[in-house]
Amino acid sequence: MKIFLITIMLVAVMHPPTSGQHRAQNHSFVTRSEVVARHGMAATSQPLATQAAIDILKRGGTAVDAAIAANAVLGLVEPTGSGIGGDLFAIVWHADERRLYGLNASGRSPAALTPDEFKTRDLDFVPSLGPLSVSVPGAVDGWYTLHERFGHVPMPELLAPAIQYATEGFPVTEVIAGQWAASAQGRVEYPGFSDIYLPNGRTPRKGEIFKNPALARTLRLIAENGRDAFYEGAIAKTIDAFMRKHGGFIRYDDLAAHSSDWVEPVSTNYRGYEVWELPPNGQGIAVLQMLNILEGYDIASMGFDSPEYLHFLVEAKKLAFEDRARFYGDPTFNKIPVEQLISKKYAAERRALINPSQAALTFSSGQPFAETGDTIYLTTADAAGNMVSLIQSNYSGHGSGMTPPTLGFCFQNRGALFTLTEDHVNTYLPRKRPFHTIIPAFVTKNDQPFMSFGVMGGAMQPQGHVQILVNMIDFGMNTQEAGDAHRLRHVGSSQPTGERMNDGGSVYVEPGFSSETVAALRAKGHSVTITTGMYGGYQAIRRDDQKGVYFGASESRKDGHAAGF
Repeated sequence: MKIFLITIMLVAVMHPPTSGQHRAQNHSFVTRSEVVARHGMAATSQPLATQAAIDILKRGGTAVDAAIAANAVLGLVEPTGSGIGGDLFAIVWHADERRLYGLNASGRSPAALTPDEFKTRDLDFVPSLGPLSVSVPGAVDGWYTLHERFGHVPMPELLAPAIQYATEGFPVTEVIAGQWAASAQGRVEYPGFSDIYLPNGRTPRKGEIFKNPALARTLRLIAENGRDAFYEGAIAKTIDAFMRKHGGFIRYDDLAAHSSDWVEPVSTNYRGYEVWELPPNGQGIAVLQMLNILEGYDIASMGFDSPEYLHFLVEAKKLAFEDRARFYGDPTFNKIPVEQLISKKYAAERRALINPSQAALTFSSGQPFAETGDTIYLTTADAAGNMVSLIQSNYSGHGSGMTPPTLGFCFQNRGALFTLTEDHVNTYLPRKRPFHTIIPAFVTKNDQPFMSFGVMGGAMQPQGHVQILVNMIDFGMNTQEAGDAHRLRHVGSSQPTGERMNDGGSVYVEPGFSSETVAALRAKGHSVTITTGMYGGYQAIRRDDQKGVYFGASESRKDGHAAGF
Protein backbone atom coordinates (compact mmCIF):
# COMPACT_ATOMS: atom_id res chain seq x y z
CA MET A 1 0.00 0.00 0.00
CA LYS A 2 2.82 2.46 0.84
CA ILE A 3 4.53 1.76 -2.49
CA PHE A 4 1.20 2.32 -4.31
CA LEU A 5 0.64 5.67 -2.61
CA ILE A 6 4.17 6.84 -3.33
CA THR A 7 3.74 5.93 -6.99
CA ILE A 8 0.53 7.96 -7.21
CA MET A 9 2.22 10.95 -5.58
CA LEU A 10 5.15 10.82 -8.02
CA VAL A 11 2.83 10.66 -11.01
CA ALA A 12 0.86 13.64 -9.67
CA VAL A 13 4.06 15.69 -9.31
CA MET A 14 5.38 14.69 -12.71
CA HIS A 15 2.12 15.34 -14.55
CA PRO A 16 0.14 18.11 -12.78
CA PRO A 17 -2.81 19.78 -14.48
CA THR A 18 -2.04 23.08 -16.19
CA SER A 19 -4.06 26.27 -16.44
CA GLY A 20 -2.37 27.38 -19.68
CA GLN A 21 -3.36 26.79 -23.28
CA HIS A 22 -1.05 23.81 -23.71
CA ARG A 23 1.57 21.75 -21.93
CA ALA A 24 5.11 23.02 -21.71
CA GLN A 25 6.61 20.73 -24.34
CA ASN A 26 5.87 17.74 -22.07
CA HIS A 27 8.17 19.15 -19.39
CA SER A 28 7.00 19.47 -15.79
CA PHE A 29 8.89 21.34 -13.12
CA VAL A 30 6.33 21.72 -10.35
CA THR A 31 7.49 20.80 -6.83
CA ARG A 32 4.01 20.94 -5.31
CA SER A 33 0.44 21.78 -6.23
CA GLU A 34 -0.82 25.33 -6.42
CA VAL A 35 -2.59 26.44 -3.24
CA VAL A 36 -6.26 27.09 -4.00
CA ALA A 37 -8.63 29.06 -1.75
CA ARG A 38 -11.66 31.36 -1.94
CA HIS A 39 -11.53 33.85 0.92
CA GLY A 40 -7.94 34.99 1.07
CA MET A 41 -4.38 34.16 0.09
CA ALA A 42 -0.83 35.11 1.06
CA ALA A 43 2.51 34.10 -0.39
CA THR A 44 5.76 35.21 1.24
CA SER A 45 9.33 33.97 1.53
CA GLN A 46 8.94 32.80 5.16
CA PRO A 47 6.10 30.70 6.64
CA LEU A 48 5.69 32.76 9.82
CA ALA A 49 5.08 35.87 7.73
CA THR A 50 2.54 34.07 5.56
CA GLN A 51 0.67 32.88 8.63
CA ALA A 52 0.65 36.39 10.11
CA ALA A 53 -0.97 37.62 6.90
CA ILE A 54 -3.55 34.82 6.92
CA ASP A 55 -4.43 35.57 10.56
CA ILE A 56 -5.10 39.20 9.64
CA LEU A 57 -7.23 38.20 6.66
CA LYS A 58 -9.30 35.83 8.80
CA ARG A 59 -10.05 38.71 11.15
CA GLY A 60 -11.52 40.74 8.30
CA GLY A 61 -8.39 42.63 7.34
CA THR A 62 -7.77 43.84 3.82
CA ALA A 63 -5.02 42.63 1.50
CA VAL A 64 -3.06 45.75 2.47
CA ASP A 65 -3.47 44.99 6.17
CA ALA A 66 -2.17 41.48 5.57
CA ALA A 67 0.76 42.73 3.50
CA ILE A 68 1.87 45.16 6.22
CA ALA A 69 1.68 42.48 8.92
CA ALA A 70 3.68 40.06 6.76
CA ASN A 71 6.28 42.67 5.85
CA ALA A 72 6.81 43.58 9.51
CA VAL A 73 7.40 39.93 10.37
CA LEU A 74 9.76 39.47 7.42
CA GLY A 75 11.91 42.38 8.61
CA LEU A 76 12.54 40.34 11.74
CA VAL A 77 12.71 36.76 10.45
CA GLU A 78 14.45 37.54 7.13
CA PRO A 79 16.75 40.48 7.96
CA THR A 80 19.00 39.42 5.08
CA GLY A 81 16.43 40.81 2.66
CA SER A 82 14.22 43.34 4.38
CA GLY A 83 13.53 45.53 7.36
CA ILE A 84 12.44 48.97 8.43
CA GLY A 85 15.84 50.33 7.46
CA GLY A 86 14.96 49.75 3.80
CA ASP A 87 12.61 50.87 1.03
CA LEU A 88 9.29 49.62 -0.33
CA PHE A 89 7.31 49.58 -3.59
CA ALA A 90 3.78 48.27 -4.08
CA ILE A 91 1.03 47.79 -6.64
CA VAL A 92 -2.51 47.49 -5.26
CA TRP A 93 -5.53 46.17 -7.14
CA HIS A 94 -8.64 47.89 -5.74
CA ALA A 95 -11.56 45.59 -6.46
CA ASP A 96 -14.37 48.14 -6.07
CA GLU A 97 -12.72 50.68 -8.36
CA ARG A 98 -11.37 48.01 -10.74
CA ARG A 99 -8.06 49.81 -11.00
CA LEU A 100 -4.42 49.65 -9.95
CA TYR A 101 -2.57 51.99 -7.60
CA GLY A 102 1.22 52.26 -7.47
CA LEU A 103 3.30 53.37 -4.49
CA ASN A 104 6.94 54.47 -4.55
CA ALA A 105 8.10 54.42 -0.93
CA SER A 106 11.81 54.75 -1.62
CA GLY A 107 14.00 57.15 0.29
CA ARG A 108 16.37 59.86 -0.82
CA SER A 109 20.03 60.62 -0.27
CA PRO A 110 21.02 62.81 2.70
CA ALA A 111 21.22 66.56 2.19
CA ALA A 112 24.55 66.81 4.04
CA LEU A 113 26.34 64.36 1.76
CA THR A 114 27.49 66.27 -1.33
CA PRO A 115 29.45 65.11 -4.41
CA ASP A 116 32.44 67.04 -3.05
CA GLU A 117 32.62 64.63 -0.12
CA PHE A 118 33.35 61.75 -2.48
CA LYS A 119 35.98 63.82 -4.29
CA THR A 120 37.61 64.74 -0.98
CA ARG A 121 37.88 61.03 -0.17
CA ASP A 122 39.24 60.31 -3.66
CA LEU A 123 36.37 57.93 -4.42
CA ASP A 124 35.10 57.20 -7.92
CA PHE A 125 32.19 55.06 -6.72
CA VAL A 126 29.87 54.94 -3.71
CA PRO A 127 31.08 52.28 -1.26
CA SER A 128 28.74 49.29 -0.99
CA LEU A 129 28.88 49.22 2.83
CA GLY A 130 29.15 51.75 5.61
CA PRO A 131 27.78 55.25 6.19
CA LEU A 132 28.20 56.63 2.66
CA SER A 133 25.83 54.00 1.25
CA VAL A 134 22.86 54.87 3.48
CA SER A 135 19.76 56.62 2.15
CA VAL A 136 16.58 57.50 4.04
CA PRO A 137 14.51 54.37 4.83
CA GLY A 138 11.07 54.53 3.22
CA ALA A 139 9.37 51.34 4.40
CA VAL A 140 7.59 52.63 7.51
CA ASP A 141 6.13 55.62 5.68
CA GLY A 142 5.12 53.20 2.93
CA TRP A 143 3.16 51.09 5.44
CA TYR A 144 1.26 54.07 6.77
CA THR A 145 0.63 55.55 3.32
CA LEU A 146 -0.86 52.24 2.14
CA HIS A 147 -2.82 51.78 5.37
CA GLU A 148 -4.36 55.27 5.29
CA ARG A 149 -5.95 54.57 1.91
CA PHE A 150 -6.61 50.83 1.98
CA GLY A 151 -6.25 49.58 5.57
CA HIS A 152 -8.92 48.52 8.02
CA VAL A 153 -7.28 46.79 10.98
CA PRO A 154 -5.50 49.24 13.35
CA MET A 155 -1.73 49.39 12.92
CA PRO A 156 -0.94 48.20 16.48
CA GLU A 157 -2.71 44.93 15.64
CA LEU A 158 -0.82 44.60 12.36
CA LEU A 159 2.56 45.03 14.05
CA ALA A 160 1.69 42.78 17.00
CA PRO A 161 2.89 39.50 15.41
CA ALA A 162 6.30 40.96 14.59
CA ILE A 163 6.57 42.44 18.08
CA GLN A 164 5.67 39.11 19.66
CA TYR A 165 8.19 37.13 17.59
CA ALA A 166 10.90 39.73 18.26
CA THR A 167 10.25 39.52 21.99
CA GLU A 168 9.79 35.76 22.39
CA GLY A 169 12.06 34.67 19.57
CA PHE A 170 11.54 32.47 16.51
CA PRO A 171 13.42 29.54 14.95
CA VAL A 172 15.59 30.58 12.02
CA THR A 173 14.82 28.75 8.77
CA GLU A 174 17.36 26.98 6.57
CA VAL A 175 17.86 29.23 3.55
CA ILE A 176 17.81 32.39 5.66
CA ALA A 177 20.37 30.91 8.07
CA GLY A 178 22.75 30.36 5.18
CA GLN A 179 22.20 33.85 3.79
CA TRP A 180 22.65 35.33 7.27
CA ALA A 181 26.07 33.71 7.67
CA ALA A 182 27.18 34.92 4.25
CA SER A 183 25.80 38.43 4.74
CA ALA A 184 27.49 38.89 8.12
CA GLN A 185 30.92 38.56 6.56
CA GLY A 186 32.25 42.05 5.97
CA ARG A 187 29.64 43.75 8.16
CA VAL A 188 30.93 42.86 11.62
CA GLU A 189 33.20 45.90 11.58
CA TYR A 190 30.28 48.32 11.39
CA PRO A 191 28.76 49.79 14.56
CA GLY A 192 25.99 47.82 16.22
CA PHE A 193 25.84 45.00 13.67
CA SER A 194 27.30 42.28 15.90
CA ASP A 195 25.23 43.45 18.87
CA ILE A 196 22.01 42.66 17.02
CA TYR A 197 22.77 40.04 14.38
CA LEU A 198 25.56 37.95 15.94
CA PRO A 199 24.17 36.77 19.27
CA ASN A 200 26.80 34.77 21.18
CA GLY A 201 29.41 35.93 18.69
CA ARG A 202 28.04 34.17 15.58
CA THR A 203 25.04 34.08 13.30
CA PRO A 204 22.12 31.83 14.28
CA ARG A 205 21.93 28.41 12.69
CA LYS A 206 18.93 26.57 11.30
CA GLY A 207 16.38 25.90 14.03
CA GLU A 208 18.04 28.11 16.64
CA ILE A 209 15.89 30.72 18.39
CA PHE A 210 16.69 34.34 17.59
CA LYS A 211 15.32 37.26 19.59
CA ASN A 212 15.52 40.98 18.83
CA PRO A 213 14.11 42.88 21.83
CA ALA A 214 15.51 46.17 20.51
CA LEU A 215 13.47 45.82 17.32
CA ALA A 216 10.44 44.88 19.41
CA ARG A 217 10.76 48.19 21.29
CA THR A 218 11.14 50.12 18.01
CA LEU A 219 8.07 48.48 16.47
CA ARG A 220 6.11 49.14 19.65
CA LEU A 221 6.99 52.85 19.44
CA ILE A 222 5.83 52.91 15.82
CA ALA A 223 2.62 51.05 16.70
CA GLU A 224 1.82 53.44 19.53
CA ASN A 225 2.85 56.74 17.92
CA GLY A 226 2.52 56.16 14.18
CA ARG A 227 4.93 56.90 11.35
CA ASP A 228 5.95 60.16 12.98
CA ALA A 229 7.71 58.19 15.72
CA PHE A 230 10.13 57.02 13.03
CA TYR A 231 10.50 60.21 11.00
CA GLU A 232 9.94 63.01 13.51
CA GLY A 233 9.98 61.48 17.00
CA ALA A 234 12.26 59.52 19.29
CA ILE A 235 13.46 57.08 16.62
CA ALA A 236 14.43 59.92 14.27
CA LYS A 237 16.44 61.58 17.03
CA THR A 238 18.22 58.31 17.81
CA ILE A 239 19.07 57.83 14.12
CA ASP A 240 20.46 61.36 13.89
CA ALA A 241 22.68 60.85 16.95
CA PHE A 242 23.89 57.44 15.74
CA MET A 243 24.84 58.76 12.31
CA ARG A 244 26.66 61.79 13.71
CA LYS A 245 28.65 59.55 16.06
CA HIS A 246 29.66 57.04 13.39
CA GLY A 247 30.39 59.19 10.35
CA GLY A 248 26.97 58.97 8.72
CA PHE A 249 25.13 61.77 6.96
CA ILE A 250 21.43 61.05 7.58
CA ARG A 251 20.00 63.80 9.77
CA TYR A 252 16.73 64.44 11.54
CA ASP A 253 15.72 66.89 8.79
CA ASP A 254 16.21 64.21 6.10
CA LEU A 255 13.82 61.91 7.94
CA ALA A 256 11.28 64.66 8.67
CA ALA A 257 11.24 65.68 4.99
CA HIS A 258 10.58 62.16 3.70
CA SER A 259 7.33 61.17 1.99
CA SER A 260 6.11 58.38 -0.28
CA ASP A 261 4.59 59.04 -3.70
CA TRP A 262 1.55 57.54 -5.40
CA VAL A 263 2.53 56.80 -9.00
CA GLU A 264 0.69 55.46 -12.03
CA PRO A 265 1.71 51.93 -13.01
CA VAL A 266 2.69 51.54 -16.67
CA SER A 267 2.02 48.55 -18.91
CA THR A 268 2.43 46.74 -22.17
CA ASN A 269 0.22 44.09 -23.72
CA TYR A 270 1.92 40.74 -24.21
CA ARG A 271 -0.19 38.31 -26.24
CA GLY A 272 -3.45 39.54 -24.70
CA TYR A 273 -2.15 39.99 -21.13
CA GLU A 274 -1.61 43.48 -19.75
CA VAL A 275 1.63 43.43 -17.74
CA TRP A 276 2.00 46.25 -15.20
CA GLU A 277 5.16 47.64 -13.60
CA LEU A 278 6.10 50.84 -11.78
CA PRO A 279 7.99 53.61 -13.63
CA PRO A 280 11.58 54.65 -12.72
CA ASN A 281 13.45 55.22 -10.41
CA GLY A 282 12.98 51.43 -10.49
CA GLN A 283 13.86 49.00 -13.27
CA GLY A 284 10.33 47.65 -13.86
CA ILE A 285 9.99 48.99 -17.40
CA ALA A 286 12.89 46.73 -18.44
CA VAL A 287 10.37 43.88 -18.13
CA LEU A 288 8.03 45.63 -20.55
CA GLN A 289 10.84 46.36 -22.99
CA MET A 290 11.97 42.72 -22.99
CA LEU A 291 8.43 41.43 -23.48
CA ASN A 292 7.85 43.80 -26.39
CA ILE A 293 10.97 42.51 -28.11
CA LEU A 294 10.13 38.84 -27.47
CA GLU A 295 6.56 39.27 -28.71
CA GLY A 296 7.95 39.46 -32.23
CA TYR A 297 9.03 35.81 -32.09
CA ASP A 298 6.98 32.60 -32.02
CA ILE A 299 8.33 31.59 -28.61
CA ALA A 300 5.76 28.85 -27.99
CA SER A 301 6.84 26.89 -31.06
CA MET A 302 10.50 27.06 -30.03
CA GLY A 303 10.01 25.27 -26.70
CA PHE A 304 11.15 25.96 -23.15
CA ASP A 305 14.49 24.15 -23.46
CA SER A 306 15.35 25.49 -26.89
CA PRO A 307 18.56 27.44 -27.61
CA GLU A 308 16.54 29.67 -29.96
CA TYR A 309 14.24 30.92 -27.19
CA LEU A 310 17.04 31.33 -24.65
CA HIS A 311 19.20 33.18 -27.18
CA PHE A 312 16.44 35.68 -27.94
CA LEU A 313 15.77 36.06 -24.20
CA VAL A 314 19.41 36.96 -23.50
CA GLU A 315 19.66 39.36 -26.44
CA ALA A 316 16.41 41.09 -25.45
CA LYS A 317 17.79 41.49 -21.95
CA LYS A 318 20.98 43.07 -23.29
CA LEU A 319 18.98 45.61 -25.30
CA ALA A 320 16.69 46.51 -22.41
CA PHE A 321 19.58 46.86 -19.97
CA GLU A 322 21.40 49.19 -22.34
CA ASP A 323 18.44 51.53 -21.92
CA ARG A 324 18.29 50.80 -18.21
CA ALA A 325 21.84 52.10 -17.99
CA ARG A 326 21.14 55.26 -19.93
CA PHE A 327 17.64 56.33 -18.95
CA TYR A 328 16.55 54.90 -15.58
CA GLY A 329 16.85 57.20 -12.59
CA ASP A 330 14.95 59.62 -10.38
CA PRO A 331 12.25 61.28 -12.54
CA THR A 332 12.34 64.35 -10.30
CA PHE A 333 15.83 65.10 -11.62
CA ASN A 334 15.46 63.75 -15.17
CA LYS A 335 13.03 63.62 -18.06
CA ILE A 336 12.67 59.88 -18.71
CA PRO A 337 11.08 58.82 -22.04
CA VAL A 338 9.01 56.00 -20.54
CA GLU A 339 6.32 55.97 -23.24
CA GLN A 340 8.90 55.68 -26.01
CA LEU A 341 10.91 53.02 -24.21
CA ILE A 342 7.90 50.73 -23.75
CA SER A 343 6.34 51.35 -27.17
CA LYS A 344 5.88 48.57 -29.73
CA LYS A 345 7.49 50.71 -32.44
CA TYR A 346 10.65 51.17 -30.40
CA ALA A 347 10.73 47.45 -29.63
CA ALA A 348 10.61 46.62 -33.33
CA GLU A 349 13.57 48.92 -33.96
CA ARG A 350 15.55 47.29 -31.18
CA ARG A 351 14.55 43.76 -32.20
CA ALA A 352 16.04 44.35 -35.64
CA LEU A 353 19.48 44.58 -34.01
CA ILE A 354 19.36 40.95 -32.84
CA ASN A 355 21.28 38.38 -34.86
CA PRO A 356 19.43 35.05 -34.49
CA SER A 357 22.65 33.08 -34.94
CA GLN A 358 25.19 35.07 -32.94
CA ALA A 359 25.40 36.56 -29.45
CA ALA A 360 26.19 40.27 -29.44
CA LEU A 361 29.34 41.36 -27.64
CA THR A 362 27.83 44.81 -27.18
CA PHE A 363 24.92 46.87 -28.43
CA SER A 364 25.90 50.28 -27.08
CA SER A 365 26.49 51.70 -23.61
CA GLY A 366 25.62 48.52 -21.69
CA GLN A 367 24.87 48.07 -17.99
CA PRO A 368 26.40 50.46 -15.44
CA PHE A 369 25.07 48.87 -12.24
CA ALA A 370 26.63 45.77 -10.74
CA GLU A 371 24.44 44.40 -7.96
CA THR A 372 23.47 41.15 -6.27
CA GLY A 373 20.57 42.50 -4.25
CA ASP A 374 18.78 40.62 -1.49
CA THR A 375 15.09 41.39 -1.17
CA ILE A 376 11.75 40.05 0.02
CA TYR A 377 8.68 39.88 -2.14
CA LEU A 378 5.17 39.13 -0.87
CA THR A 379 1.68 39.14 -2.27
CA THR A 380 -1.71 39.03 -0.55
CA ALA A 381 -5.38 38.89 -1.57
CA ASP A 382 -8.59 39.28 0.40
CA ALA A 383 -12.20 38.11 0.20
CA ALA A 384 -13.32 41.31 -1.53
CA GLY A 385 -10.96 40.71 -4.45
CA ASN A 386 -8.29 43.25 -3.46
CA MET A 387 -4.72 42.19 -4.19
CA VAL A 388 -1.31 43.56 -3.21
CA SER A 389 2.05 43.10 -4.92
CA LEU A 390 4.70 44.36 -2.48
CA ILE A 391 8.48 44.28 -2.54
CA GLN A 392 10.78 45.54 0.19
CA SER A 393 14.53 45.49 0.59
CA ASN A 394 17.70 46.51 2.41
CA TYR A 395 19.37 46.22 -1.01
CA SER A 396 22.23 43.72 -0.41
CA GLY A 397 22.05 41.30 2.49
CA HIS A 398 21.59 43.11 5.77
CA GLY A 399 22.26 46.40 4.01
CA SER A 400 24.96 48.89 4.94
CA GLY A 401 26.02 47.21 8.17
CA MET A 402 25.14 50.38 10.09
CA THR A 403 22.93 49.15 12.95
CA PRO A 404 21.81 51.34 15.88
CA PRO A 405 21.88 48.76 18.70
CA THR A 406 19.02 50.37 20.61
CA LEU A 407 16.77 50.26 17.53
CA GLY A 408 17.47 46.70 16.37
CA PHE A 409 17.62 47.12 12.58
CA CYS A 410 20.24 47.74 9.91
CA PHE A 411 20.10 50.62 7.43
CA GLN A 412 19.89 49.87 3.72
CA ASN A 413 22.83 50.49 1.39
CA ARG A 414 20.72 51.55 -1.56
CA GLY A 415 22.90 54.63 -2.06
CA ALA A 416 25.59 52.32 -3.43
CA LEU A 417 23.60 52.19 -6.66
CA PHE A 418 24.32 55.83 -7.44
CA THR A 419 27.11 56.52 -9.92
CA LEU A 420 29.64 59.29 -9.45
CA THR A 421 29.96 59.82 -13.20
CA GLU A 422 28.95 63.42 -13.83
CA ASP A 423 25.91 64.23 -15.98
CA HIS A 424 24.62 60.67 -15.73
CA VAL A 425 20.89 60.15 -15.14
CA ASN A 426 21.75 58.34 -11.90
CA THR A 427 24.67 60.47 -10.74
CA TYR A 428 24.75 61.19 -7.02
CA LEU A 429 23.11 64.37 -5.74
CA PRO A 430 21.70 65.26 -2.30
CA ARG A 431 18.00 64.54 -1.68
CA LYS A 432 17.83 62.33 -4.78
CA ARG A 433 16.36 58.85 -5.10
CA PRO A 434 18.89 56.28 -6.33
CA PHE A 435 18.24 53.84 -9.14
CA HIS A 436 16.26 50.94 -7.66
CA THR A 437 16.25 47.24 -8.48
CA ILE A 438 13.15 46.14 -6.55
CA ILE A 439 10.01 45.86 -8.68
CA PRO A 440 6.54 44.52 -7.88
CA ALA A 441 4.45 43.30 -10.82
CA PHE A 442 0.81 42.75 -11.69
CA VAL A 443 -1.03 41.24 -14.68
CA THR A 444 -4.57 41.92 -15.86
CA LYS A 445 -6.55 40.38 -18.70
CA ASN A 446 -9.67 41.92 -20.19
CA ASP A 447 -9.56 44.52 -17.38
CA GLN A 448 -9.78 41.77 -14.76
CA PRO A 449 -7.04 40.87 -12.25
CA PHE A 450 -5.03 37.88 -13.43
CA MET A 451 -1.91 37.68 -11.26
CA SER A 452 0.10 39.50 -8.63
CA PHE A 453 3.73 38.34 -8.61
CA GLY A 454 7.38 39.19 -8.15
CA VAL A 455 10.87 37.73 -8.33
CA MET A 456 13.62 38.82 -5.93
CA GLY A 457 17.29 39.36 -6.64
CA GLY A 458 18.84 42.57 -8.04
CA ALA A 459 19.27 42.56 -11.80
CA MET A 460 17.68 39.11 -11.92
CA GLN A 461 14.28 40.62 -11.25
CA PRO A 462 13.34 41.82 -14.78
CA GLN A 463 14.79 38.63 -16.24
CA GLY A 464 12.80 36.58 -13.74
CA HIS A 465 9.56 38.46 -14.42
CA VAL A 466 9.90 37.82 -18.14
CA GLN A 467 10.66 34.12 -17.68
CA ILE A 468 7.68 33.62 -15.36
CA LEU A 469 5.34 35.27 -17.87
CA VAL A 470 6.73 33.40 -20.87
CA ASN A 471 6.48 30.14 -18.91
CA MET A 472 2.79 30.75 -18.28
CA ILE A 473 1.65 32.53 -21.45
CA ASP A 474 3.79 30.84 -24.10
CA PHE A 475 4.53 27.47 -22.51
CA GLY A 476 1.27 26.88 -20.65
CA MET A 477 2.69 26.32 -17.16
CA ASN A 478 0.59 26.81 -14.06
CA THR A 479 1.41 29.37 -11.37
CA GLN A 480 3.57 27.02 -9.30
CA GLU A 481 5.33 25.33 -12.19
CA ALA A 482 6.23 28.67 -13.79
CA GLY A 483 8.28 29.54 -10.71
CA ASP A 484 9.86 26.15 -10.15
CA ALA A 485 11.10 25.78 -13.75
CA HIS A 486 14.84 26.26 -14.03
CA ARG A 487 15.98 29.74 -14.99
CA LEU A 488 18.61 31.64 -16.89
CA ARG A 489 20.43 34.79 -15.81
CA HIS A 490 22.57 37.07 -17.95
CA VAL A 491 25.16 39.22 -16.17
CA GLY A 492 26.87 42.07 -17.99
CA SER A 493 30.45 42.90 -17.10
CA SER A 494 31.08 46.24 -15.42
CA GLN A 495 33.73 48.37 -13.80
CA PRO A 496 33.43 50.39 -10.58
CA THR A 497 32.71 53.50 -12.65
CA GLY A 498 29.78 51.69 -14.23
CA GLU A 499 31.22 51.50 -17.76
CA ARG A 500 30.56 48.18 -19.41
CA MET A 501 33.28 46.17 -21.14
CA ASN A 502 32.56 44.82 -24.60
CA ASP A 503 32.71 41.10 -23.88
CA GLY A 504 29.05 40.09 -24.16
CA GLY A 505 28.73 39.25 -20.48
CA SER A 506 28.02 35.82 -19.02
CA VAL A 507 25.01 33.52 -19.15
CA TYR A 508 24.30 31.44 -16.05
CA VAL A 509 21.81 28.58 -16.21
CA GLU A 510 20.37 26.37 -13.51
CA PRO A 511 20.88 22.62 -13.75
CA GLY A 512 18.06 21.11 -15.79
CA PHE A 513 18.63 22.66 -19.18
CA SER A 514 19.79 19.96 -21.60
CA SER A 515 23.44 19.60 -22.50
CA GLU A 516 22.46 20.00 -26.15
CA THR A 517 20.88 23.38 -25.42
CA VAL A 518 23.91 24.58 -23.46
CA ALA A 519 26.20 23.50 -26.29
CA ALA A 520 24.03 25.27 -28.86
CA LEU A 521 24.11 28.51 -26.84
CA ARG A 522 27.88 28.31 -26.66
CA ALA A 523 28.00 27.76 -30.41
CA LYS A 524 26.09 31.05 -30.81
CA GLY A 525 28.84 32.81 -28.86
CA HIS A 526 27.36 32.87 -25.35
CA SER A 527 29.62 32.27 -22.37
CA VAL A 528 27.50 29.76 -20.43
CA THR A 529 28.03 28.48 -16.90
CA ILE A 530 25.79 25.96 -15.13
CA THR A 531 25.37 26.97 -11.49
CA THR A 532 22.87 27.28 -8.64
CA GLY A 533 21.93 29.98 -6.17
CA MET A 534 21.61 33.24 -8.13
CA TYR A 535 18.14 33.17 -9.64
CA GLY A 536 15.99 35.07 -7.16
CA GLY A 537 12.85 33.89 -5.40
CA TYR A 538 9.26 33.96 -6.66
CA GLN A 539 5.84 34.36 -5.05
CA ALA A 540 2.52 34.72 -6.85
CA ILE A 541 -1.25 34.79 -6.49
CA ARG A 542 -3.40 34.21 -9.56
CA ARG A 543 -7.08 35.20 -9.57
CA ASP A 544 -9.82 33.28 -11.39
CA ASP A 545 -12.75 35.70 -11.36
CA GLN A 546 -15.15 33.23 -12.96
CA LYS A 547 -14.59 30.60 -10.28
CA GLY A 548 -14.07 33.16 -7.53
CA VAL A 549 -10.84 31.50 -6.30
CA TYR A 550 -7.17 32.33 -5.81
CA PHE A 551 -4.22 30.17 -6.82
CA GLY A 552 -1.08 30.71 -4.73
CA ALA A 553 2.53 29.74 -5.47
CA SER A 554 5.85 29.94 -3.64
CA GLU A 555 8.91 28.51 -5.31
CA SER A 556 11.35 26.05 -3.78
CA ARG A 557 14.45 28.27 -3.91
CA LYS A 558 13.43 30.07 -0.71
CA ASP A 559 11.95 29.12 2.66
CA GLY A 560 8.67 30.47 1.30
CA HIS A 561 5.09 29.45 1.83
CA ALA A 562 1.77 30.14 0.10
CA ALA A 563 -1.43 29.64 2.10
CA GLY A 564 -5.10 30.48 1.86
CA PHE A 565 -8.45 29.85 3.48
